[in-house]
Amino acid sequence: MTDTIPTPHIELYVRSMLPDGAHERQEEVIDRLDTLEENDQIASFNVIVWGKQIAPQSAAAGTAEGQFILNRVAEFKQWALSNNVSFESFYQRTQVDSEAAESAYDAMTLPVMGLAEYDGDELAHVAPCTKGDTVHTIVDRLERLEAGQPPALEQERRGVSVV
Repeated sequence: MTDTIPTPHIELYVRSMLPDGAHERQEEVIDRLDTLEENDQIASFNVIVWGKQIAPQSAAAGTAEGQFILNRVAEFKQWALSNNVSFESFYQRTQVDSEAAESAYDAMTLPVMGLAEYDGDELAHVAPCTKGDTVHTIVDRLERLEAGQPPALEQERRGVSVV
């Protein structure tokens, strides 16, 4: 790795109840992160399990785990605003009908997988995200990490083509 590119810490968020094929994709990403760590291309990584959705007004949101997820998603959204990217298609708001309460409540659907890259305490990249018509995926970021490259968004800010 070059002196100009920091060695990041990665947080990989994975959904606990998986749709078909997602488990294998998650395992592939974890294997690649293991290799990146072994090769000192990343400082470390954690795998954090989250559910399919979280309702900000629910009792679960008041737990330490619920607060952690809500705080991270808020941090991701702030990063997205600062970097002019979107998570709209990955963190969707939905209304859930509750038979027990005979009412509906707002919830946020969480992606099957999400990657947060930290340089020290600073959030440096979140995947997946969208900028214009370009989707920056987790696999895209892993490929750039393996090549010793900064996030594509960072190169774009510097005016360097990533195509």
